[in-house]
This record gives sequence, structure tokens and C-alpha cells, in this order.
Amino acid sequence: MDVTDVASARQRPVGLVELARIPLRRWRIVLASAALVLTAVLGYLFVLPATYTATTAVVVRPVVTDPFSVPSGGADRAVNMTAESGIATSNDVIDDVARITGRDTEEVADALEVETPVGGQVMRFSYAGHSEREAVDGANGAAESYLDLRKGMYENQRAAVLKSYDDTIDLVTAQRTTTQRSLPANQNSTNPSPRTSALLDQLRALNDQLATLAEQRSKVASADLSPGSVTSAARTPVPSSRDAAPLILVAGLLGGLLLGGLVAFVRESLDRRVRTAAEAASTVGAPLLGTVRRRRGGQPDDSDLRYLVLALGRWVDGPQRTPLVVLSSAADEGREQVTAGLAAVLAAAGHEVRLGVTPESLDRIRPLMLDAQRRNPPVEPARTRVPRPRPVPATTPAPAATAGPDDTAVIPAVRKPRPFPAPAEAKNGAVYRSTTTAEDKTQVIPTARPVAAEGAATDGQELRIGAGRVRLVDLEAASSAEGLTVLDAPPALHDERGVRAARDGRAVLVAAQDRTRTGQLTQLVDRLRAVGVEPFGFVLTGDGRD
Repeated sequence: MDVTDVASARQRPVGLVELARIPLRRWRIVLASAALVLTAVLGYLFVLPATYTATTAVVVRPVVTDPFSVPSGGADRAVNMTAESGIATSNDVIDDVARITGRDTEEVADALEVETPVGGQVMRFSYAGHSEREAVDGANGAAESYLDLRKGMYENQRAAVLKSYDDTIDLVTAQRTTTQRSLPANQNSTNPSPRTSALLDQLRALNDQLATLAEQRSKVASADLSPGSVTSAARTPVPSSRDAAPLILVAGLLGGLLLGGLVAFVRESLDRRVRTAAEAASTVGAPLLGTVRRRRGGQPDDSDLRYLVLALGRWVDGPQRTPLVVLSSAADEGREQVTAGLAAVLAAAGHEVRLGVTPESLDRIRPLMLDAQRRNPPVEPARTRVPRPRPVPATTPAPAATAGPDDTAVIPAVRKPRPFPAPAEAKNGAVYRSTTTAEDKTQVIPTARPVAAEGAATDGQELRIGAGRVRLVDLEAASSAEGLTVLDAPPALHDERGVRAARDGRAVLVAAQDRTRTGQLTQLVDRLRAVGVEPFGFVLTGDGRD
């Protein structure tokens, strides 16, 4: 896989199935968000007091002089609903509602809501109270207070206009009285004087003015000051905040799941990890050698390790001097378990394995190897069976006697075949010694080897596993010409010893599913290629099932 293939693999589109897997992988976040939202909804429904909302509808009427006349489109017959809404929420109305309900004026201002539909003359007073009676009294009290306030304002305006008319009428009446007194007592009705004619004309004008003022005053006095009427008074039962509790719970659950999904996507975008083998392959740019699952005890699965050894057949059957370096970007990705399991499987197959470890990881590798030795006890080498000599048949003719120099019959000696090999003959690392018993048994005496005791912390500890051996050596020690060398490198992002050893061997990367960060794995691959090391392949670890 070249760089172009890797870049194209990294830019592959993401399908809906992969998007659906993100909330499923982070199901804890989704459930936690849903539980948090449901807790808030339950607290709103059952912990906080219920809110009862009552509504009263009022029809607003304009002030007219003739309530039975047909309304025209004049400006005097229009109602400014914006101004009426301001009157309905004024301090006078709020004070009256607070007096009726017994609540604070600030609470009443928050609980009272006035709606004025566009293009109509209907106002709706909605009041939210802690009980049904409070809600009904608050809504009806607000409507009545508004109507009373509006009627009082119109009455005050009419009283002021009537007073103005009365003052004008009194003034004109006084002028007419003065004019009447100015007329001469003995006036000639047929031929009045010019002064008399002027006074008479002034008197007629004052009478006409008084008639007009009286007519206007009568219209103002007869004006209908009714501000409107209540068409739909609030009454019990009224809706409350708990009426739609099931619907609110369902909405809270769906909202919590949606919120949890959004949080999961945000966490996924901020914390990119290796999720699938294809994603790891596109990041590493090397083939997948195998997937090693972990059992409940934390040990890698033996069958997965055996398949991994089969995938490493080119290295096993090739030159054995080339070490196999197992690398990882972090310490919690299962690298040590894979290395120890790989060495144990190779030893069980009969190989001589040199396992290079660092001093700080020796205490973690040794228990794994001892557990592998317990599960795969040492196997003795195959014993060589020597066939027993066959007895000489009775029908075999005896050798003929020959004449000696003194004419004495000489019978040639018959050499009895030896039933066993040489007294000390080494085969397969064991010494075979013959016995002289009649049962013809073979005693096997193993060759003594200086093997360190189990649990010793000395360098060069040798453990027999199956038909082979694993020798624990230091990571910096040179690889042996015999056997296979497996090196357990420390976390490569913070320690360069493993990368240095990988330049003379084959590098195998270990990535943990849902744990290895994509950025760290990319950085490790870039560092390996920068020093001239091309990864041989990678191993994906993850939790499995028993």
C-alpha cells in the first residue's frame, strides 16, 4: 500500500451505518444524557408545584354617541389595541389582581399575560396560579379591573368635556343677558335704530350658539362609555402543567437521546480512536496480521495467537537472526500480553525463543510467561527405542569345525551381538546408558542445564514451555544466531529503544480497538518511516467473549 492508497483510504466517505455506530459505542454518554433530561422533567412534574392557567376573553368596544347606529370607518370609531394592551398590563390592573389573589405584584406581573390578536378587538387575559381558584380569580379579576379602569378613564374624559361645554354655555348665556339688557325699552319694531338692529343680530347669534352648544353637550352626555364586555369568563376546571405528563416524559426521553447523540458525536470528533481494522490499516499502511482478543482474565486468546504465528510464517521460516520487534504507541494497548503470548506459542511449537524485555517491564512479562508455562507444561524429548536382539533359532546349523595346526578341531567363536549402543551416547540432548537387567529397560538421564529458578529476576532466565524454551534477556542484548528473537519494545512515542531495535529487524505494531488514538498511531508510523523502518504488519487487540 503506497502513500496514495493510504491518503485515499483516509478520505473515504462515512456512511449512515458508521454514523449510527458512534452513539452505540458511546451508549453510556447517551444513556447518561437521557437520564439527566428525564430527571429534570420528573423534577419539573413532581417536585415543582403545578401551574394552573386560566384564560378570560374580553371584547373591546369603541366609544360611540349612538350605540344603535351603524359603525363607520371614521377614526373616532377605531380602537388602538396596542394602547389597550398597555392599559391591561398597567400598574393599576396588577395592583388589583395582587389584592384579589394575595400575591406579590412582581409575581402577578410574571403570571399575567395579555394577548391581542392582530386585526381583531378581542383581548385574552391568561393568569398562571398555583391552584385552580387562584388562576380563575386572577384571570377574571384582571379582565374586570381592565374594564373598570377603561370605563373610569372615559368617564373622566366625558366629565371634562361636559364641564367645558357647561362653562361655554354659561358664558354665552351671560353675554345674551347683557345684550338683552342693552336693548332700549321703547324700541320701534317697525323702524328700529341701527344700534337696536345690531343688538338684535347679536342676540340671535348668541341664541344660535347656545342651541349648538346644547346639542353638542347632549351628544357627549349620551355617548356610550361601555369599554367592552367579558365574552368568556374563566372557570374551573382549568388546564395545568401536569395534564400532559406522559407526553412530556416521552418528549424528555427523545430530547435526552437526541442530546446524548449530539454529545457522543462531539466526543467522537474530539477523541478519535481506532474503531475497526480497516481504519487501522488505512492509518498504518500495512496489512493486518491478526486480531487478538482478551479473555475475562486479561489473557490473550490462545487460538488468536496461533493464527498470528501462522501469519508470521515468513518470519518464522525465514532467517532467524532477524528479531521481531513488537511496538505500540502507549502502554495500555496489550503489547506485553501479545509479546508474551507470541513467545509462548512459538516455544510450545518447539522453537528456541529469546524474549527481549526492558527492566521496567520484566515484572509484568514474567507472570505472563509463568502462566503460559503452567498451561503448557514442559514436554520431554522423544525417547529412542533400541530393538532387542533376536535369539538364534534352534535350527541354525552350528559352524563347522576346522582342523588346527596340531590336527585339533577348532570351533570358531560366535560373537554375541550387543543389544545396546555405546555406554554413553548423546542423542537429542540426553545421555542414554544401558543396563544389564533382563527386562531390557532404557534409563534416560537428562543433561543438566543451569536453569534459573522460577521467579528469579536474573537476566537470562530460561523457561521451558511445551517442547521449546523461552529465554528472557535484556532488550539491548544482541540477538542470538540460533532460535527466534522477539523484542518487547517500550512505548515508542516516549522511548526510542524499540525504534532503534526495529531498524535491524521487523516491526509489528499493536493497536487496541476503541483505545488507541488515531493521532498517536499516525505519529508512530511517521516516526518509523522517518528512520527507515517500514512496518511489517499490525495486530489489533480488543475485548472478546469467553
